[in-house]
Amino acid sequence: MIVIVAAIVVFTVGFLLIAKRRGEANKEKLRREASDTRELAAASRLEADRQSAEAEERAARAKREMIAAEQQRLAATQGHSTAQELQAHAEEIDPDVQKP
Repeated sequence: MIVIVAAIVVFTVGFLLIAKRRGEANKEKLRREASDTRELAAASRLEADRQSAEAEERAARAKREMIAAEQQRLAATQGHSTAQELQAHAEEIDPDVQKP
């Protein structure tokens, strides 16, 4: 009878030790998984920051291009106006052009 009780105690202690080791192994696995997930989150955050900076740079470049295009349009308008004024002046001073 004592042998049976001793066997049950040994079996129970062994079972508890195995369960504890499995629990610790499971915790370690979860720690590694959490660490890997944090690293993935950091990499994703860096990529998102890079994309954001690239988008801001592209927007700034587009704004500069828009300003340059507007300046060029204004210069062209001024050039047309100057050409018309010069043409009108040339017709005014040309003795061969009949005035109405």
